[in-house]
Amino acid sequence: MSAATTLSTGSPVTAPAPDHRPDTPAMVSVDCPAKTNLTLEVGASRAEWGGRHELDTIYCAVSLTDTVSAAIKPAGTGFSLDLSGKHLGDLASSSADMRRNHAVMALFAMAEAAGREPDIALSIDKRIPVGAGLAGGSADAAATILALDELWGLHWPIERLREVAATLGADMPFCVAGGYARGTGYGEVIESIDEGSETERALRADGYAGALLVGAYRTQLSTPDVYRLFDAIGAGSGDRNHLQKAAIKLHPRSGQAVDAALKAGARHAFVSGSGPSVVAFTPTPAVRRQVLAAWERSGAVDRIIAAEAPARPHIHPHISVTVAR
Repeated sequence: MSAATTLSTGSPVTAPAPDHRPDTPAMVSVDCPAKTNLTLEVGASRAEWGGRHELDTIYCAVSLTDTVSAAIKPAGTGFSLDLSGKHLGDLASSSADMRRNHAVMALFAMAEAAGREPDIALSIDKRIPVGAGLAGGSADAAATILALDELWGLHWPIERLREVAATLGADMPFCVAGGYARGTGYGEVIESIDEGSETERALRADGYAGALLVGAYRTQLSTPDVYRLFDAIGAGSGDRNHLQKAAIKLHPRSGQAVDAALKAGARHAFVSGSGPSVVAFTPTPAVRRQVLAAWERSGAVDRIIAAEAPARPHIHPHISVTVAR
C-alpha cells in the first residue's frame, strides 16, 4: 500500500505560469535508476572534504527507478513537493525537513545556476528503498536536474549538469547519466565508460550486465556509521567493496544474503555501497530462480526486486497538462 504526503511553500499549481511558452513542456517526468558499486575502494578521510573519504569506484546504474515530475507554477508562488510510494522512509516526516530532500536541494541548485525562480511543483514516486546503499536520494536529485534542464529549455551539456550535481553529493553526478562510470575524488569526479569501449566490454564479459536481483530490507543503515566502523576495522580480505565488511557487521543478514546468492550460482553477489541492500548478478534464468528460492527459503532478505544493468535515465516531456496539487 502506498503512502503519500504533500509539502508546500506556496499556492497549489493550477496552470502553467503566464510567461510559459506553449512550445516547451509544461511538465517533465524523469525515471532515474538506482546505482550500485561494482568495485569500491575506500581511502583516507580528508579534512578539506568535510571528513569524506577518498574513493575509487566503478558505478553501475540498475533499472530500479524513482520517478520525479517537475511542473511550472505561476510566478511568485514558490515550490511544492509531493511524495508517494512504498519507500518513503523518513522523507515524509515533516514540512520542516523538506528543504533537506535531495530533489528540493537540486531544484534550488539549478535555479541558482540558471538564474531562475524555483516556482516548481515537484512530485516523487519512490520505488528505490531509502537508506539502502542504492542512491535513491541521489537519483531523485539527478532526475530533478534533468527535468529542469528540459522544462526550462536550458539543454546544458552533461558536464555542466554534473557540475551542479557535484555541489550536492558524491553519487549525484553519476546518476545524471547512469550507465557505467568510474568515480574518484569522494565519488563526485566522473569518468564515463562509453558503450562499446574496451572497459565496458570487459565489464559485460565479467558478468556485470544483464539480469540481477536486489535483496532489500525494511531496516536502513546509516552511511556515516558504516564509514566509522570501516575506519576502525578496515576492509575484508578480497572484498571488491571495501565497505562490505563493516556493513555486514552492522547488518548480518546482508552477509547471509551474499553467501546464499553465491551458493545458489550467482556470478557476483555483494553489498551495494554502504548497504544494507545486496545485489546478485544472475547469468541465466535458472540461476535467477535458484537465487530467488535461496533468498526466500533462508529469509535473508525482506524484499526481492528484479532488475537489469546497466540502465540510464529516461526523460518524458508533457506539452499540455493540468496539474492540481
